[in-house]
Amino acid sequence: MQPLGLRSLAQNLTSLEVLSLGVVAMSAKVPNTLANLSSLRALQMDVCDLHGVFPSAIFNLPKLIYLGVADNKALIGQLPYFNSSSPLKQLRVPGTSFSGKLPASIGNLRSLEFLDLNSETCNLTGSLPASIGKLPSLSYLDISGCQFSGSLPSSIGHLPSLSHLIIIGCNFSGSIPASFANLSNLEYLSVSMSPFTAQTISYLSWIWKIKKLASLYLQKINLYGEIPPSIGNLSQLVELSFLGNQLSGTIPSLLRNLTRLTTLYLRSNQLSGYIPSWLMSMTRLVILDLAINNFHGEIPSSISQLQNLQVLFLVKNKFSGTVELDNFLKLKQLMVLQLSFNKLSCHTSSTNVNLPQLRVLGLASCNLSEFPAFLQNQESMHWLDLSNNNIRGEMPFWVLNGSSNSMEYLNLSHNFLTGLDRYYSINPLHMYTIDLSHNMLQGPPPEASSPIMFYIVSNNRLTRALPPWICNLRLVITLDLSSNDLTGVLPVCLGNISESLMILNLKGNNFCGNIPELLVRGTRLMMLDLSDNQLQGNLPRSLANCKMLEFINFANNLIVDSFPSWLGSLPELRVLILRSNKFHHVIERPQSSQTFLKLRILDLSINAFVGKLPVEFFHSLNGMKSETGNFTYMHKNLLPRWYFSFTYYGNYDFSMTMIYKGLVLYYPKISKALIVIDLSSNLFEGEILGAIGDLKGLQGLNLSNNLLTGQIPPLLGNLKALESLDLSLNKLSGQIPQKLTELGFLSVLNMSYNNLTGSVPRGKQFDTFSNDSFKGNSGLCGEFISTKCQDSEDKSGQPSTHQEEGLGSAIELDWKIVLLGYGSGLVIGVVLGNAFISWKHDWFEGNARRRRRPSQKPPRRGRNSWFGKFFNFYRY
Repeated sequence: MQPLGLRSLAQNLTSLEVLSLGVVAMSAKVPNTLANLSSLRALQMDVCDLHGVFPSAIFNLPKLIYLGVADNKALIGQLPYFNSSSPLKQLRVPGTSFSGKLPASIGNLRSLEFLDLNSETCNLTGSLPASIGKLPSLSYLDISGCQFSGSLPSSIGHLPSLSHLIIIGCNFSGSIPASFANLSNLEYLSVSMSPFTAQTISYLSWIWKIKKLASLYLQKINLYGEIPPSIGNLSQLVELSFLGNQLSGTIPSLLRNLTRLTTLYLRSNQLSGYIPSWLMSMTRLVILDLAINNFHGEIPSSISQLQNLQVLFLVKNKFSGTVELDNFLKLKQLMVLQLSFNKLSCHTSSTNVNLPQLRVLGLASCNLSEFPAFLQNQESMHWLDLSNNNIRGEMPFWVLNGSSNSMEYLNLSHNFLTGLDRYYSINPLHMYTIDLSHNMLQGPPPEASSPIMFYIVSNNRLTRALPPWICNLRLVITLDLSSNDLTGVLPVCLGNISESLMILNLKGNNFCGNIPELLVRGTRLMMLDLSDNQLQGNLPRSLANCKMLEFINFANNLIVDSFPSWLGSLPELRVLILRSNKFHHVIERPQSSQTFLKLRILDLSINAFVGKLPVEFFHSLNGMKSETGNFTYMHKNLLPRWYFSFTYYGNYDFSMTMIYKGLVLYYPKISKALIVIDLSSNLFEGEILGAIGDLKGLQGLNLSNNLLTGQIPPLLGNLKALESLDLSLNKLSGQIPQKLTELGFLSVLNMSYNNLTGSVPRGKQFDTFSNDSFKGNSGLCGEFISTKCQDSEDKSGQPSTHQEEGLGSAIELDWKIVLLGYGSGLVIGVVLGNAFISWKHDWFEGNARRRRRPSQKPPRRGRNSWFGKFFNFYRY
């Protein structure tokens, strides 16, 4: 329908009583003339692609009983003042973008029976008015997705007719009002995903007295304690979910009284014990989700008695023993089976063609040594995870043969696969995600077709150049071929491979030549890692178009360029690593103070930068000026896929290798709280800037192996979060400031080989550092170093050998790990692969230095896959 037709309809049919245009793709604004239809009793315009402002006068049409404009995301507007004379009975605006506040006059709608505001794009804010409790006829109330805050009004408990109450994803705080106990007609109750104050589940004892309750969802609302036996009083209960709380103890035996139960979600709690045998008598169960708890023991074979079971989640518990998969295959209705990440040994011998047709199968970390034979008769598989097993050799063609038209997700990572069957290529029609990482695949990368969105084959033994079909992956979001032995130049097509590309990881290969202009039109690219290759030339200036970039790593290449100050315009950039290249020249004064505002990790070490450190550059690093309590990790949520009544996501975690605290550390995850600067092994000169003392969140600072002079600024003592400080191999002079003893988290200190004089300060962490932290400073003395102080001695000291020989010498100094302080420091991130190395500091002859490329790479195998290992679930 054209917009003109809708206006004409409103003008010509002035006596119209019912206007139903549901699912008519009119792509139009709602005309104001609809507010003139004084006889209109029902207006239904669901899923019509409406946009613009909804005329508020329509809400108060004198005879309007039914108003529904559901699922028009671009429809905006505000709810008006409601007249007490309004006969409105049903108000349905879910899936719209209304904003403002819910007016207190909502309480004037005495005839209102159905109020649905549920929307992911709902912008209603403020408090939920107490007048909502003045609606005596209201039977259905759904405010999910709205941005209401404050306390839930206790007046809701005074709605005598209420049968459905749904409150999901709001910002309510405090507690669920006890007055809800008055809702004796309640049949469906869902209170989920709101930041309520943590409270014991016994506080909600009134719920167990609502005899009509058929569906109960209390998810992610900070409940703790043991599930009370009185839950067995809810004899009408069909659906029950306590997902995402902190409930403990065992499953109460009186739960067996819930003989009507078809759905049981206990995922993501702290429940323990065995799976009770009586649970097998609950034969109406369709969905059983016990994932991510502490259940242990064997999975009972009697589970095959649950003949109506369609979904079984037991992932991430402590189940042990041998599991015969044939036992689960007796469940003819089964569509989802998830046993991943327990301590199970799974076996099967069945190839029966009458087996259930699974949609989802997760057997990660189940000690499989071969592909289950029953897969060759599966024709509807959407999702298959056999990662973290001991499967060896080639993947036979029959694994996906039957499901080639349905398979969307395949994860075979962390096995010992050497290749794919020679007749097989990854070309199922709907394959979106494939993860073959951490195997022993050889030859060229396995071919994939254009539907692929997530292509991950890292940590294998792949060789040759990138194949031409890579350029055809027009929908790819994540492309990861890192840690292989791929060679050749990067294809020019990477400049426009996909506007959807978010992750490009080609690190740890043997790519050479210049870096092509990447993503010249600008994209959603968030993470770019080309480190540990042999790339040359300049950085591609087109990166400045990628405004969503958070992570850039070009470490250990042969790049010749000046400091890329133009990257400072990227508003989301958090990590910039240019270590071990041939960057040179001075770091120019930034042209704007609004540069590198979110940068938290900066590694420019082992290059040939010269000149003084620009004070304006450090002033602009706002992201480092405060500590953060955000201990989440840098990652990208992979595209959600829906199956039945749950949602699951995979995460792609950003990773990096850094020299931190004197160690080469591999971070398989990068904490958003980690803040580090490494400018070591360059030719910086002049004094250490006091402006660095403004970077209050800094945890690691490495300025070693430069030409810095002058005194150590006392302002470094303001870096209260500092854990590691390396100022070694410079020409610093004067005394060590006493203020540095205030650094309570400092666990690594290296001031060796400078011209420092006087006594080493005493107190706190400084009392834990040994002589190695201060050696090569002939003018230093102290109780814990080799030269003791004499009270009458002049501690001015002699110039160090390091200063006298200068850059022209052939001196080589072993930089071994400095003694860790006894204080633990603040542990940031997960650290794996801690491999200590002794670095030989290569000094440049004259004004240049030889390039060094560390050979250390992250571990090629691990037993914890990052991808798709557990599922987040939200039930509406």
